[in-house]
Amino acid sequence: MKYGFQAATATFCLCIAAAGAQAQSSVTLYGRAVAGADYQNNIANPDGKGRGHLWRHAGNQWGTSLLGVKGSEDLGGGMRAFFVLEGGFDLPAAKPNGADLLVNRRSYVGLEDYWGKLVLGKNLSIANDVWYLDPTGQQFIGTATLVRGRSWQGNDNGIEYTTPNWGGFSATVQTGLGEQLDGFTKLRKDGISLSYTAPSFEVRAIYDVARDKNGKYTELFNTSKELTLGGTATLFEDLKMFVGYQRLSAPDAPLNAPSKANHYWVGANYKLTPWLTLIGSMFRVEQNRNAGSANLYMLGANYVLSKRTLLYASVGKVYNSANANFSVEATNNNPPMGGKQSGTYFGISHTF
Repeated sequence: MKYGFQAATATFCLCIAAAGAQAQSSVTLYGRAVAGADYQNNIANPDGKGRGHLWRHAGNQWGTSLLGVKGSEDLGGGMRAFFVLEGGFDLPAAKPNGADLLVNRRSYVGLEDYWGKLVLGKNLSIANDVWYLDPTGQQFIGTATLVRGRSWQGNDNGIEYTTPNWGGFSATVQTGLGEQLDGFTKLRKDGISLSYTAPSFEVRAIYDVARDKNGKYTELFNTSKELTLGGTATLFEDLKMFVGYQRLSAPDAPLNAPSKANHYWVGANYKLTPWLTLIGSMFRVEQNRNAGSANLYMLGANYVLSKRTLLYASVGKVYNSANANFSVEATNNNPPMGGKQSGTYFGISHTF
């Protein structure tokens, strides 16, 4: 009986130890702090009379500052639960990018297993996957510029599923519920991202839609349909090439506004040394209904001081046709109609 009790006790202790191992969990605080200076010239005054130039701080131009908490728990059998709470903010201005500092980028919970990953809550819109195709890494002078930030949208009230990686192929499907009493499509967002990744190249296709409060596609660079196609290729280890195309459409746009746009880009990253990466890219957008076109040129550099800290500098210039007024950065500091504009920003980024 004594030995039976000892055996039972040992078995109980082993079960507790096994349960503890299965229920292993972790919580991590992470973030990024970015700050610098920014300059733009030839900015049209709000009243349309005259032009000006602007020196200001750079808080999000190279990449947004952010603060987040993430955690996961091993549930056993290859399954884990996880959560993310993440907010972006403008560091020099000490202001959140959205209404709430803590969760204006991501706030979700999910499960992951051999069958894939399911996420419930707020996340970035699937359109943000253009980051993989952007030679600038989605800087203010980058793929978002000539589509006026269309790729930076968030996805509230979301449901998202990502497949496992099948020999380099993966897919993500996302929806954002509009939560309106009088219609399932009002304010709703949907999207899908397909990718194939190999050691030296990647190809990706993204399709997403964002509807307005009436369930319509009325603003080309806000509530519209967006198709993105592109790829990357790594050559000679130190040279990475980028190419991309976007097709935007807003079939319900008013007749005095563009309803279609084609956006193209090519670019490259070249690692000149282990610490210095040079960036070069060209972008072009063409709008219908005589809304004009624009060409954007960008040069940049990232200099790594450590695994967590780098210096950055970027410069760009935009050339607008007579009926267009795109800014050199993804901001509202537009030049006069048909005007050229130059801009530059530089600063420091630190991650933790």
